[in-house]
This record gives sequence, structure tokens and C-alpha cells, in this order.
Amino acid sequence: MTGGTGFYIQALAYDIDFTENEDHSGLRAELEQLAEEKGEAFLHQMLAEIDPESAEAIHANNAKRVIRAIEYYRLTGEKISEHNKREREKQSPYDLYYYVLNRDRKTLYERIDQRVDIMMEQGLPDEVNRLKAMGCTRDMVAMQGLGYKEMLDYLDGKISLEEAVYIIKRDTRHFAKRQLTWFKREKEVRFIEIEQFGADQKKILNWICNDYFGGRNEHGTE
Repeated sequence: MTGGTGFYIQALAYDIDFTENEDHSGLRAELEQLAEEKGEAFLHQMLAEIDPESAEAIHANNAKRVIRAIEYYRLTGEKISEHNKREREKQSPYDLYYYVLNRDRKTLYERIDQRVDIMMEQGLPDEVNRLKAMGCTRDMVAMQGLGYKEMLDYLDGKISLEEAVYIIKRDTRHFAKRQLTWFKREKEVRFIEIEQFGADQKKILNWICNDYFGGRNEHGTE
């Protein structure tokens, strides 16, 4: 398997419990209303006061996850960061080989900026404008992704196009940094520094194959 978010990989590699508590109290609707009235930053500060570790891991713009974390604490009395930590300590039932490709931070950020420029050249504003015309709104989960919500702000006249591009690049860099922090906390991860292989994909693949088959032989398997 390649790709996927950290949660997807955990769900596959470990017996992780992602079960959500049923909310019969109206708490979720109350928190969503609070976010609407006072803003996502206000809600994120609420989370920081009860669960600083989760607040650090969850971006303030990710209102859905912020709300779930506050909701979990209110309904169970347990920090969701403690729940997640306990789940991460589970052992994988598989003969797991877990590789994360990493590159020089400066180069990574340059590639992110370049990717955003290409997205703009290929018509991101027009795409979001069409979605808006079809009735897609910012409260939809799909419209809260990086790039979409910033374009909506631009189309609504809240910010300039230049500001929107700047924010997309900035927040994507922050997202990449959080991803790396996530993977560094994971167990059994082998980090591969791309520059050490001259960014040669074949060399990287050969190294992974040698590491994998060599490890299996050490375990006495074929």
C-alpha cells in the first residue's frame, strides 16, 4: 500500500478503534453553532485549554476534528489525545514494513509552492467558481480542503487572489510539517531521506526491496 493519511494507515496496520460516540445531547450542534458565531480560532482555544496535545496536532481550521475532540472530552471525561496514544501503543498483527519518504525541508517547501502555482495555472479559481455555482458551500467537508476554502474567500471578495495563493502555500507547508511530526511519532517507521539517493526512484525502490527481503530472511521466512 502507498499513500493515505496517518489515520488510514493506522486503521490498516493496527487494530485502531475509530468509533465515534453517539451524541444524543445536542453537544455537537452546540459546538458547530459556537464555531459559526465566534469562529474556528475560538473553538481551537477551547480545545487547547482542555487538551493541549490535541490542539497542537489539529489545525485551527479543521473545525470538524476540533469539535470531535472537544465532544469526546465532554462525553467521556477523557482527552482524545490519551485515547489516541493508547491506540497507537497497540501492536500490528502483520509483518509490517513501514517506510516514509522524506526530503530536505527547503526543497519540500519549494515543491509545495510550485505545486500551488501549477494548481492556479490549471484553473483552481475556475474550478471552485463552478462548484460554487453548483451550490457547493463552505460548510461542506469537501470544500474545506486546502485550496478550496481560500478560493471561496477570494470569490466572495474577502481577500485578494494574491492573499489566497499566499495562504494556500503557507497552510500547505504547515500541513506537511504536521504530517512529518505525525509519522515521527509512529512505531516501526523507516524514514528514507530522498537526497541520500540523489532523488533516484529506482535506487530508493532497490533499497526498500533489499531492506524488506533482508529483514524477512533474518526472521527465518522466505
